[in-house]
This record gives sequence, C-alpha cells and structure tokens, in this order.
Amino acid sequence: MYSYKHIWNVSYPILIGLLAQNIINVTDTAFLGHVGEVELGASAMGGIYYFCWFTVFFGFSAGVQIIISRRNGERNYSAIGPIMIQGLISLLILALIMIVLSHFYTGSIMRFIISSEAIWEATMTFLKWRMIGFFFDVFNVMFRAFYVGIIKTKILTVGPLIMAVANIVLDYILIFGKLGFPAMGIEGAAIASVISTCISALFYVVYTFITVDRKKYGFKRIQTFDFQLLKNILNISVYIMFQYFVSMGAYFLFFVAIERQGHHALAIANITRSIYIFMLIPLNALSATTNTLVSNIIGEGRSKEVMSLVRRISRLSFYILAGCVLLLCLFAETVLSLYTNEMSLIHESVRSVYILAIALIVGSVACPYFNCISGTGNTRAAMMLELIVLLIYTIQICLTAMYFRLPVHICLTVEIIYFAGLLIGSVLYLRFADWQKKKI
Repeated sequence: MYSYKHIWNVSYPILIGLLAQNIINVTDTAFLGHVGEVELGASAMGGIYYFCWFTVFFGFSAGVQIIISRRNGERNYSAIGPIMIQGLISLLILALIMIVLSHFYTGSIMRFIISSEAIWEATMTFLKWRMIGFFFDVFNVMFRAFYVGIIKTKILTVGPLIMAVANIVLDYILIFGKLGFPAMGIEGAAIASVISTCISALFYVVYTFITVDRKKYGFKRIQTFDFQLLKNILNISVYIMFQYFVSMGAYFLFFVAIERQGHHALAIANITRSIYIFMLIPLNALSATTNTLVSNIIGEGRSKEVMSLVRRISRLSFYILAGCVLLLCLFAETVLSLYTNEMSLIHESVRSVYILAIALIVGSVACPYFNCISGTGNTRAAMMLELIVLLIYTIQICLTAMYFRLPVHICLTVEIIYFAGLLIGSVLYLRFADWQKKKI
C-alpha cells in the first residue's frame, strides 16, 4: 500500500507545477486589476472562454494519463511511447483546427454572450492572441500526462516554473509598457501568456529528448499513425473530454450571468475566481495523483487496495486544504488587496472568499473519491455523475444569478452544492457499482 509519504512524493511536484502554472492566471488578474474594471472583467470572460476549449485538450490528456498509468503498472513500458505520440499528433491537429475556427466564429459567440460593448471589445483583443496558445498547450498537457503516468513527477516543477517566471516578467513589460515597449494592457497579457507557454513546451521537448530512455518506453518503434490505438485512447478520453468541457461550460455560464449584473459584480467574481483557482491547486494535484495511483495498482493486480488508497489520499487532502483555507480566511483582506486598490471591492469580496472556503473543504474529500472512478477506467460513469451534478449546478445559477440577481457571494454557494453532489455520488458508486472488472 502506498504510504502518506509516497502519496505526497508523487503529489508535491504536480502541486508545485500547477502552482507555477496558475501564476499566469493570478498575475494577469492582479496586473489588470490595476488597469481597470473593464480589462479585469474582459480577462475573466476571455480566460474562462479559453479554458472551456482548453479542457478538451486536458480531458484527452487525462485519458492518456490513465492508460499510461495502467501500462506502467503492468510493466508494459514499450507501449507507453506510442500512446504518447499518437495522442500528441491527434491534439496538434485538433489545436490547429480550433485556432482556425476561433478566428472566424469567436467574435459572434462572444457578441451573443457579452452584453457590454466595452467588455466585448477588450475580450476580443485578449482572445485574438490567447487562442494561439492552444498549439503550445498541447505539448504541456501531453508531457504532463506522460510524467504523471510513469510516476516521475519531479520534472513537472521545472517546466511550469519557467513558464511562470517568463509570464510575470513579460506581463510587467507588456501590460505596463516597460523597457521601451508600449503599454499594451490586456493585449500584452495575452501575448505574454502565449510566449511563456511556448517556452515551457520547448523545455519539455528538449528535456525528454535528452534524458528519457526512448528505447525502454517504445519511442523508437513508432512508424505510422495508428488509428486503432487512437480509438483505444478515445474510448477512455472522450468521456473525460466531454465531462471537462461541460463542467467548464457551466462555470462559464456563471460568469455570463454575473456579467449582466454590471462591471462591479464581474470584478468581484473575477478576483474571487482567481483566488479560488489558486486554492484548488493542492486539490488538483491530489486528484491527478489519485488517477495515476489507482490505475497503477489496478494494473499491478491489486484492485482490493483501491479504497484504502483513496481514503488515505482524501485524509491528506482534507488536512492540507483545511490549513490553506484557515490562512486564507485569516488574511482575506490582505490577499484581496493584491488584486485591487479599491476598498469597496475588497470589502464586498470577503464574503465570497468565505463561501468558497467552505466549498474547498467539501471538495477536499469529494475530489479524490470522484477521480478514483476515472482512475479505474470507468470514465463514462464519472461523466454521467458529473452531468447530473452539473444539471443541479446550472439550475441554481439560473435561479440565483439570473432570475433573482442575488449578490455574488450568495450565487457562489453553488460551488458547495457541486462538491457535495460529487461526494455523495462517488461514494455510492464506489460502494455499490462493479467497477473492478473494467479493462483498458
């Protein structure tokens, strides 16, 4: 059985990598918060729209990670390279298609969604550059899937750290116009994100080429595109891709609803969203660890140990999130002041932070159990469970944000309901469903 130390050794490099990666979101929000509410709101709308489509890539890579983990547990190492390369080629083709489609159709989509002309124009300026990042994100998510799948996660601290440092420097230079560059505002934030993502992708390519045993992992025996292998990958990935896309779409709906309440409400939602995503980093790291360790031990023929493993991960997750949440609540106004100088915005955001703190505590237990379902290979069941919970999520958004137009902190209680639904559904599935017989 994996000990707490072993679980942490796998998780902390993923955590640090995600921490560095999310600095892009935090720095964009923090810097643009000092430019203006329109830019802050536009970065929220553009960022969420971007990540709605990014989740398609991430969902595909999550499926690849589960399969790589299973082959790693089976010690069928030579099958891992072909899985990685077929997935990479497929996503690069998809990225190019989505960049082209975005060029022609994003403006119309955002025109339908955004009511403010000023925010629409700023959002389109942001997305004009940001969507190019799809091409480089493909490399980052696939190499992450590879290293998490083979349980060699320490390198995942380096690529995102390089990306974060590059983004901070470039944000400062391009947003505010330093070192002889013009002040580009929100356009500079988008360009900085794309360049920093490209630098990270280049690092992973060079590092893997130099250090990985390409013969052991089967990289040297790849000759042609294997449609049967792609089909096998999609049998696992397609449900996660759809699940992530719908989940992000529901989250995007929340911001669409808040945007109709005005610039001020959207600014509150964007600031608290940035903090929330940052606080989710330990949870996302432990979720990825759950996926890969569950798939590995099933590949090793130790299915009976799955539930003991998940209980350990969920306990560790709870303790870590409880500590983080306590610090956040104690220093809420200090943290919020990093994003804006407006005292009214800070005071009105504090209640939202407290609501999200409760959601994080519930999620600390819910997410390991939910990701265990995907780790077993039963991605269709995980998708169906999340769709049911998201239906409730969407109904609550429509009622609180659109119909009754309640304050942002009341609308955010939807996050508590979401995690509670996932926890109840996951526990029931793992208790009563016949998930042990799934083959991938």
